[in-house]
Amino acid sequence: MAARREQCAGSVDRFPEGVVRYLFRPPAAEAAGLLALPWHQPLKDWDPALLLEVPQRGISRHVVRFTVSEGRVYALKEIAEPLARHEYSLLAEFEAEGLPSVSVLGICIDRPDEQDAILVTRYLEYSMSYRYVFSGPRAAHAPDRLLDTLAQLLVRLHLAGVYWGDCSLSNTLFRRDAGAFTAYLVDAETAERYSTLSAGMRAYDVDLARERVGAELMDLQAGELLSPDIDPIEVADGLAGRYEALWDEVTREEVFRVDEQAYRVAERLQRINDLGFDVGEVELVTSPEGARLRVETRVSEPGQQRHELFRLTGLEVQENQARRLLNDLWSYRAFLEQRAGRPVPEAVAGRRWLAEVYQPVLDIVPAELAGRLEPAEVFHEVLEHRWFLSEQAGFDVGTWAAARSYVQHELPRTPAVMTTPSVIADRGTVTAPASD
Repeated sequence: MAARREQCAGSVDRFPEGVVRYLFRPPAAEAAGLLALPWHQPLKDWDPALLLEVPQRGISRHVVRFTVSEGRVYALKEIAEPLARHEYSLLAEFEAEGLPSVSVLGICIDRPDEQDAILVTRYLEYSMSYRYVFSGPRAAHAPDRLLDTLAQLLVRLHLAGVYWGDCSLSNTLFRRDAGAFTAYLVDAETAERYSTLSAGMRAYDVDLARERVGAELMDLQAGELLSPDIDPIEVADGLAGRYEALWDEVTREEVFRVDEQAYRVAERLQRINDLGFDVGEVELVTSPEGARLRVETRVSEPGQQRHELFRLTGLEVQENQARRLLNDLWSYRAFLEQRAGRPVPEAVAGRRWLAEVYQPVLDIVPAELAGRLEPAEVFHEVLEHRWFLSEQAGFDVGTWAAARSYVQHELPRTPAVMTTPSVIADRGTVTAPASD
């Protein structure tokens, strides 16, 4: 952690207590463009010209604002200094360990008039609040999908010894991931870290989440954003069952016959990997009565599929997206081998698929629609649309026909989410006004 003492914009006469302190994580140079902002002022009083409206933001009990600097979007949260320092430290740990959370940049402390500190985090591109998800065209499927991904987020945190204490839809951001969602922790001010969590602590954390989710869904219901067929309490009560089923799958001790051990061990490890978790130490104890398997499960980040796709193409995407893109890549490799009559190295297939399939599909998306979805999500949607059109036609319509149809008929119906490239094109870089 790097520390730097700076003087706020303006004269010392105007701001007698105008010295504040910034703490930034390496690389601290990223924060240079933020130093000229009016940190001596309460966030609620900042000039709107310095700020950015984020339409899909969630509800927060703190003052939260967004700004742009050097091509990046940042979230600024005003919060009591002890909580800010605690959250700053925890979010840094989470990022270093690959836990799904927002990325922290720094905090501003020692502000004039005993003001609260300001925590600075990087905006999570293509992310959505739960309210934004429920306002979209696929809102009818949102409750089950969001509850599934929220349960997975809790399991990931609990495996890492993190007691959240404030799990809710409001404190979570969601990103589309090949038809599903990936959840990210946003608010860690109440979180605590332990070597392991007891069953009681886990259950209490889940029960708190159930209460908060139920209240949030009832709020959506009151605002007529929830389908009349959805019972908020019934949905929220289902969170515990989803959590326990997933926790059992990735942590339970398994017993089987000795002669089954070879394939049963491999089968269990594959199931854990498929759920998005990694395997640490594996303990197998055999006796005349049978074999007992105990597996240490860890959070898998960035993930086997993501690693593989990045190795072959250089694309950085989410896990489900990577799985879908890899399947298409391997299909294209088989096509190349059939046409050439000889094996095609996987590295060659990766480069050719990127240049001849993936990028051309993205290139047909017009500029006005380019920010609606992540590029990898657009490609996934095109593959889904291809399957749908082929089912209707009774034959494979092909990727290009599907891409043209999708861009013409489906993508325009998808609400846009805020992304850094679109922000830069629209607003440029926000800078503080010159001092008097």
